[in-house]
Amino acid sequence: MATVKVDKNNFQEEVLNAAEPVVVDFWAEWCGPCKMIAPSLEEISSELAGKVKVAKLNIDENPELAAQYGVRSIPTLAVFKGGEVSDVKVGALPKTALSSWIAGAA
Repeated sequence: MATVKVDKNNFQEEVLNAAEPVVVDFWAEWCGPCKMIAPSLEEISSELAGKVKVAKLNIDENPELAAQYGVRSIPTLAVFKGGEVSDVKVGALPKTALSSWIAGAA
């Protein structure tokens, strides 16, 4: 399963009401580190399909959601479980570190 694009219109359904844990990638088009981790997140999304959902939220298009969750720098990755943030990582990480963090946090 590929990453899911979320915005203010589907955030409730795709993230807060999701049955599985959801990793939300708060990113922006102009962010170099965000682009660096995007392929890794796509791979992790496929590898953990059915266990964890990976969603991408563009902060330029959804500033109110970024503000609501206290995003100050990007990339910020937040794990949501049962509609609540359970863990947060800020900054780009190699795929192995992302995988183990996501597996541990989810």
